[in-house]
Amino acid sequence: MANEVTAQQIAEKVWNKESAFILDVRNESDFADWKIEGENLEYLNVPYFELIDGIEPILDKLPKNQDIFVVCAKEGSSKMVADMLEEAGVQASYLKGGMKSWSEYLRQTKVYEDSNMTVYQFVRIGKGCLSYMVISDGEALVVDPSRFVDQYVEVAKEAGAVITHVVDSHLHADHISGGILLSEKTGAAYYLMKSEGAVFDFNPLENYETIEFNQVKLEVLAVKTPGHTPGSVSFFVNDTLLFSGDTIFVSGLGRPDLGNKVREWANDLYETVSSKVSQIADDVIVLPGHYADLDEELNKQGYVGSTLGDIRKRNENMFQTTKEEFLHHVEQSASSVKPPNFEDIVALNRGERTADTERMQELEIGPNRCAVHHTD
Repeated sequence: MANEVTAQQIAEKVWNKESAFILDVRNESDFADWKIEGENLEYLNVPYFELIDGIEPILDKLPKNQDIFVVCAKEGSSKMVADMLEEAGVQASYLKGGMKSWSEYLRQTKVYEDSNMTVYQFVRIGKGCLSYMVISDGEALVVDPSRFVDQYVEVAKEAGAVITHVVDSHLHADHISGGILLSEKTGAAYYLMKSEGAVFDFNPLENYETIEFNQVKLEVLAVKTPGHTPGSVSFFVNDTLLFSGDTIFVSGLGRPDLGNKVREWANDLYETVSSKVSQIADDVIVLPGHYADLDEELNKQGYVGSTLGDIRKRNENMFQTTKEEFLHHVEQSASSVKPPNFEDIVALNRGERTADTERMQELEIGPNRCAVHHTD
């Protein structure tokens, strides 16, 4: 019988840029659309139904001295193939829970600490989604939480803190927010821009210049930064960190085409970049809401983020250009490929619909496409 491997174990290999071989037995279209990605991973995609009568045709395509992980959608097919490989004398493991578990794994890492606060980044490595927790003297604020809220509660508890504030930088289109659920579970105040159209009760960010908590006056300045969505905001913390949501990425800007108003929202994005963001110092650390390529955007400190100065240099044709050139570039970069199921996900995040856990898993399966707009 083959051994199982967890999403966490594979994630650590990806994070540490270790080599491994992925035998993905999903359909070719599913593999082409979304797979486990890593700098030193090798791949072979053969649909499991081609292996039902035996794995002999692929034996000579498998490495001899390398970890082999068999992957499918939910686990069953990969376990079958891994067992067949073991019987043939090939050591292999199957991904427990399949790509569903890969989609849901959150990796926690510390990104910043000083006498006033400690900041953790939570990387949803299978989706490219990033969320954060700011802890200060027994209280915690969570930025853009995923729906796996128990992990945030546990991290706060381990730090001796209580979650008192939850903020969403915008209405997410590629994953289901855990903001309301985390607020209900902890009693924390929940904040979102009213212009995003949510139908449940929340604290409208339009009413706040700052969100302060604790004796140390940890300031979270809500910088209105439309562009990705009309109500996108960023959060500027203690003049040190910028939680940029989907406005600024390490290697680009948020795509402004999800509302079918490309030029209008691109104009907003230009105003954001040329006026509001231009006032922020180069040494401020930008912590985005998504990434597109972990190999490119993971820094030497072990988290996804960079100084604003480095991002400006990396994306000169976005940060140092005329308005017409900017709008032209954005329009040319606009993608017809929307995040999978984005209309259903947006409806859930607005509170217009509900779904059980199984349905939420189905809706979220697939890649992140909110960070498609990059500056090459």
